[in-house]
Amino acid sequence: MPSNRVRSGNAADTENNVLQNNVPAMPSAAALSEKLAKYRVVPVISINNAAAALPLADALLEGGLSIAEITFRTDAAADVIRLLASKRPELCVGAGTVLTADNLAAAVDAGAEFGVAPGFNPQIVQLAADKGLPFVPGTATPTEIEAAAAENCRILKFFPAGILGGAVALKAISAPYLHTGIKFMPTGGINESNFEKYLELPNVAACGGTWIAPPNDIAEGNWKMITERCKRAACP
Repeated sequence: MPSNRVRSGNAADTENNVLQNNVPAMPSAAALSEKLAKYRVVPVISINNAAAALPLADALLEGGLSIAEITFRTDAAADVIRLLASKRPELCVGAGTVLTADNLAAAVDAGAEFGVAPGFNPQIVQLAADKGLPFVPGTATPTEIEAAAAENCRILKFFPAGILGGAVALKAISAPYLHTGIKFMPTGGINESNFEKYLELPNVAACGGTWIAPPNDIAEGNWKMITERCKRAACP
């Protein structure tokens, strides 16, 4: 697959192409954007035991959230993604905390449908594009937004959203890019009491959050509690 990087004669041309939205998005980014817009909340999950993967998936599906980001914060991540991709294909499963080429390769091999990172690493973004994996890099500043846009990323993680100033900060920082079609998935410090504030912004595709299925509830098998959180998030 050819590189998705912008190749222009000079920096001014690159900026014009990116900010005027003349550059095609990464592969399948449009399909991912549609899924994010449908569910609006993406459970961000850190899971230590692959045996809990299917009950967790069933709890999410029963609650109306057919999407999940399984983070590479645990050794079980790849096994969980592989299990969900094969046994619960109706669940859109992404890989989170993709920091290295090994993480990315493991995510693709396991069947992840998208990847997410806390920061912007152009090498990882390019590797994802080469493998055809829709990728959501993390950004926190206008400089990072423009750098990611120059790599044809059209969905960006705003992280850590709470510490950076919340929905008010995202509204201000992203305002100059409204006309570009770039969408955001704020994550970090988002919970049941504030996620709707983010979803009110026109350029927010979805919110990522750990509050839906925190590690302690997964470990204790509190599936009904997770399902109820999903229902409240799906129908705010």
